[in-house]
Amino acid sequence: MIIVLQAGLSDEQLRDIEDHVKRAGASPVLVEGKERSVVAVIGAAKLEMGLFEQLPGVAQVMRVSKPYKLASREVKREDTIVRVGDVAIGGDQVVVMAGPCSVENRKMLLESAQKLSAMGVTILRGGAYKPRTSPYAFQGMGEDGLKLLEEAREMTGMKIVTEVMSPDKVEIVARYADILQIGARNMQNFDLLKECAEIRKPVLLKRGLSATIEEWLQSAEYILSTGKNRDVILCERGIRTFETSTRNTMDLNAVPVLHEKTHLPVIVDPSHGTGVRAYVAPMAMAAIAAGADGVMLECHPDPEKALSDGPQSLTFDLVERLLRDLEAIAPVVGKRLGLSHRLPATPKPGKKHHAPAHPEAVAFQGEHGAFSEKAVRQYFGDKAKTSPSGAFRDVFEKVVAGDAAYGVVPVENTLGGSIHQNYDLLMEFDVQIVGETKLRVVHNLIANKGTKFSEIRRIYAHPQAAAQCEKLLRQHPTWSVLQVYDTAGSVKMIKEEKALDAAAIASSAAAKHFDMEILREGIESDPQNYTRFIVIARDPLDASKNGSRIDKVSLVYGAENRPGALFRTLEVFARRGVNLSRLESRPIPGKPFEYLFYVDLTGDLHDKAVSAALRELKEHITFVKVLGCYPSA
Repeated sequence: MIIVLQAGLSDEQLRDIEDHVKRAGASPVLVEGKERSVVAVIGAAKLEMGLFEQLPGVAQVMRVSKPYKLASREVKREDTIVRVGDVAIGGDQVVVMAGPCSVENRKMLLESAQKLSAMGVTILRGGAYKPRTSPYAFQGMGEDGLKLLEEAREMTGMKIVTEVMSPDKVEIVARYADILQIGARNMQNFDLLKECAEIRKPVLLKRGLSATIEEWLQSAEYILSTGKNRDVILCERGIRTFETSTRNTMDLNAVPVLHEKTHLPVIVDPSHGTGVRAYVAPMAMAAIAAGADGVMLECHPDPEKALSDGPQSLTFDLVERLLRDLEAIAPVVGKRLGLSHRLPATPKPGKKHHAPAHPEAVAFQGEHGAFSEKAVRQYFGDKAKTSPSGAFRDVFEKVVAGDAAYGVVPVENTLGGSIHQNYDLLMEFDVQIVGETKLRVVHNLIANKGTKFSEIRRIYAHPQAAAQCEKLLRQHPTWSVLQVYDTAGSVKMIKEEKALDAAAIASSAAAKHFDMEILREGIESDPQNYTRFIVIARDPLDASKNGSRIDKVSLVYGAENRPGALFRTLEVFARRGVNLSRLESRPIPGKPFEYLFYVDLTGDLHDKAVSAALRELKEHITFVKVLGCYPSA
């Protein structure tokens, strides 16, 4: 049973509800959410709903049909995001946990940690206690292994996940680990589950070799049931079937099934799921495509000499290649790969600027729910403080004035082309590009509740959104398309109008924010609809302080209006092997038929070839401005 609480109930009313639950012989567990908060009634006693329906502060009383209560979406609708320091597991981010199967020795572990940290992996896995099928196999280093994991964390800043095998080891493992792993063989070790329920550290619960999804979720319920530990991560690691070609059968069906049944984050372990090195990467990519919140990978400096699970362990070269592939796949399903290429530090206030109103804020153009806000959260994480702005110019002005630490603006779309205004603003304002992110844009036709598709006569849309949905609009020539300043703003306008003959083109987040109805999903003309956003700040990115891997330079320059002038500028880069990933011309304001050239190149200003090319470039141009050096998306 769950008791849905009224918004704004008092602490006294909440205590009275909890006291009533206790007097009835059950245990109350408060579950707070964005949309609603509930008191879950836990216990064997079958209680009458009428006992609680009339209590002050109660909105509704409902039966929970699932045998697992606190793990169910009936109790909590929003996804749980497990936070381990600055690492978030769940939501829009895909987390990577990687490392050796076993902690074998100091040299091997620290080498693994250093290489993985340099790639941006945020969580180091490694077993100090190892459950092995054979009593003669390597059983792990015990507490000495935990101490080595702690040293690796101190050296790299990575978080640690390691297995705990018995109730009496929970305290010592929790002393060293950031996440406690319960392995497949212990999924129904109920004494261990109960002990982990008493600690306040995240628990990664692997699926048992032959466990059903319902049995797995009931094991998670053991950890959640005390109300002391809400942070459970589910890990699909393959199940045992009649197939012998792989170590286990990787049940990727479980990922969407779990997302429907539970609010808990779900990750996948393709190393144990396949047991074969060559199959790990394909299944990791498939896991992300299926909606997994992360992957757990086994890797080793020399897999052939590994003391455990060598055949399924990746080399570091293979890990690096896989991370690049995952970075490409994650945006397709609306996520981003959560690597630790750290964000730039908050810029210092300028001497001539007033004290910033919200120095930690990130400015974007549009209303809450806009695609630009989604790009902010994709880059900075879901806890970012956002600052809506009426126009692109306002974003730049907030950054320059110090009212926002960063701004995020779109610069190009795969269907609609470049957003020229923002290129012009990069020239006008003294800002630096410090990052970028690519967002898959899925448009929806959104209307007030009760609106019928057949009665639509007007469409409110941002010009870029209308261009990206041109196919649908062409199919309905009687619709009048009204241009507005923002996708989410278009939803706001028809809501305020209470119009039943109008619809807006915007994101599902905008529909949710304004409590509107989606009439048609995915109405963009081509599903390959991506927008590249840049992150701007007053100060350039200092890679030496935050460990970012700068591999992209953006600049703008002017060339004389005479034959061969542009060719000579491009030849400077080609001769030195500097790759130009983008070249676009823009007219110079106030100078008809004279142009600026915006260029993105691969590399860093400190690269010898790049710096030499820029020195020579100055001999062939009228001016140059470096817009930013930053990590490519």
